[in-house]
This record gives sequence, C-alpha cells and structure tokens, in this order.
Amino acid sequence: MTTRFIFAGSGGQGIQFSGKQMAKTGMHVGKNVTFLPSYGPEMRGGTSNCTVVISDEEIGSPSVSTPDILVAMNLPSFDKFEPKVAPGGILFCDSTLVDKKSEREDIQAVYVPATGLASENDLTGFANVILLGVILKVTGIFDFADFEDYLLSNIPAAKTALIEKNRKALELGWNYLQ
Repeated sequence: MTTRFIFAGSGGQGIQFSGKQMAKTGMHVGKNVTFLPSYGPEMRGGTSNCTVVISDEEIGSPSVSTPDILVAMNLPSFDKFEPKVAPGGILFCDSTLVDKKSEREDIQAVYVPATGLASENDLTGFANVILLGVILKVTGIFDFADFEDYLLSNIPAAKTALIEKNRKALELGWNYLQ
C-alpha cells in the first residue's frame, strides 16, 4: 500500500516538522518513505509545503501531484491543493484559518479548528501536532502509541520542555473526533 501526502501552509506553522515526523515514523516501522520539502525564501510567514510518500513497495519518485491526504493549514494552501486531492482521498483542514469548505463529493473532508484548539489549551504553535493526532485517528496509518513514543523520543535534550506540549497536542487531536 502507498499513501501520498501533501502538508501545506505558511512557514512557521510546523509544516516541515509534520512531514518529517510522518516520514521518520514510516522509516521506523520499516516502510519505504520519501520526504520532499518546498518553501519560500522568507521561511516564516512565506509559503511552505512538503510531500511525503509512505509505501510497502519501492518508491519511484518523491513528487506528489495527486495526494491521497492533504493537510491544508491556510487558505492559499487549501485553494492550491484541494482540487488535486485524489478521488477517495482525505482533506484535513485547519478550519480556524480556512473559512472555506470543499465542494467535492469524491473526497472526505475533515475540518478541525486546530489553531483555535491550540490557543485555547495553552498550545500556541502546536496546531500541526493536533492535526497529526487527527490524521492518526482518521487514517489508522500508524499505531497511536508507537507514533507518540517515536515523536517524543526525537525531541532533543535541549528542548525537553516541549515533550509535554507535544504529548498534550497529539492527544487533543486524537480525541477531537470522539
């Protein structure tokens, strides 16, 4: 099985982090993976997206033109990538920052006010991790406990203060759709 992702938003929203975490977890569980970042020269505040491919088979190209899963964390990303989601795919959208809804009937759309939830829970800057929790819940791509353990174990010693915030954000996303 092969799953193709596009994570997209603004620089500073953790787009690259989210993609790397998916790719690293895929490697950790023995899958073939690719990760291809793309961002504007201004980084923070500029455009940012990345593609991730996770597969049981060899991957021919890291390029993703029709993602199975799109994570859109701002309106320009929604506008650019929503039409490209493969039929049967899933759109995850930060509905705090994107005030549009998909009109497509051939994809599943999951709207999560991730930025708002992050702000309300003293997790400003962790909307991306909240969305990762929702993605795990909806797709079942990885076991939650394995993903959480791997995420937290990759936090460098100099940033141990981020462990609890990442744990809380991931759990908030996981429990959001109950």
